[in-house]
Amino acid sequence: MPERKRVAVLADSDTRWKWGALTARRLVPDHQLTGFLLRGRATPTARQLGEVGVRADRLSEVTCAEFLAEIEREHYDVVVLALVGGAVQAVLHGARALWPAPAGRPVLVTGYVGVVYEKLADGLLLRHGADLVLANSRHDAERFRAVYEGVGADAAAVTETALPFLGGAPYEPAGSRAHTVVFAVQPSVPDSRADRAYLLERAAGHARLHPDRQVLIKLRSKPGEHTTHLEEQPYQRLAEKIPGGLPANCRLVYGNMGEVLDGTDLLVTVSSTAALESLHRSIPTAILTDLGIREALGNHHFLGSGCMASWDQLDSGLLPEGDPVWLAAQGVLPAQGADPERGADAYAVARAKVAALMAATRLPAPAPYYTRTTAPGYLPGILARHHLASDGTPLPGAVRPQAGESRLRRRLRAHLREAARGAYRHGVQRVAPVIRRLGEL
Repeated sequence: MPERKRVAVLADSDTRWKWGALTARRLVPDHQLTGFLLRGRATPTARQLGEVGVRADRLSEVTCAEFLAEIEREHYDVVVLALVGGAVQAVLHGARALWPAPAGRPVLVTGYVGVVYEKLADGLLLRHGADLVLANSRHDAERFRAVYEGVGADAAAVTETALPFLGGAPYEPAGSRAHTVVFAVQPSVPDSRADRAYLLERAAGHARLHPDRQVLIKLRSKPGEHTTHLEEQPYQRLAEKIPGGLPANCRLVYGNMGEVLDGTDLLVTVSSTAALESLHRSIPTAILTDLGIREALGNHHFLGSGCMASWDQLDSGLLPEGDPVWLAAQGVLPAQGADPERGADAYAVARAKVAALMAATRLPAPAPYYTRTTAPGYLPGILARHHLASDGTPLPGAVRPQAGESRLRRRLRAHLREAARGAYRHGVQRVAPVIRRLGEL
């Protein structure tokens, strides 16, 4: 029986953990998953991880430098970086410092959790250097390649896939059960208190206008918890300010989005990725235009979707339907013959690429576009935020010593690693691997 592949996922929020773990499942179906949560503002709680519903064989919290020490010490076949762009760039430079020449290293994979509507060039260039940069649709893949080619960077890593959490049973009308409207809120869109209070009031007003319907306000986190984006004005607190409170048929809910969608007849949002999950299942989906169609809101991404609508139109009975051409370009509807649950066709190319890279004896050193030559005023600050020097090596004190390791042993390991890097820099290819192996003893 073949040995299970070892996959590590490093994530910095609940949503990115969900994306990273499910992506690993699609890329390497039979694997042993080790999860790492990057210590920071958005590190998810146990409750948030439980709501996501994706478990790892082992899960721990680390810094960037500690994660780099882990993947140097332990063998992983694939590493999925489910992080913001700056953190991805830090890990890529850290990996280059670990493997500055062709070597047996893990396959490095990264991508985006959902809709890419802002910081396209910035986010993409910070992800350049991974072996695979996953695009969730044909539309995204074309944009990603154009960005890389526009600066003369290699675009071969861009690989078209689909969102890994698209699935669930196709929509069936409510029938005898109560018609259910779900307003999927977002932590930072819109960001002002007045705009958020307005949207909440309109959801409550829809419930009052349709007492036979259930209106659910789907929340991302509880007060004090954090997600991918900061939530300065939680809807829970805004709901407390509504005169008379929410109507009886309108309530706040948590839970796994897929399970909530099982009973949804209309999904309403400003620009949440939940809209893509809903459209994939053919659930009527509305992208709100009440606050305008603006880049700051992200709803401009849905131009051409056929889903733009206001609360006034929804109050009057509108049930938007997604445009098939737009949906196909966005990778929302499965390709002909694909398994809608597993998205087999959507991940076939990516799986083949990963398998070929894993089979290689040695992989080239990661080669990010940003270097001390191309971005001398930008890159060092990004690396410093993750306690890495400008060459990708950990700053002093960035890695906690392993239990039971003596100070002498730590110093010896550090000197040997530095000798290996120097050997590579000076072209002493045969000696450097021996020095590195001594440093691992």
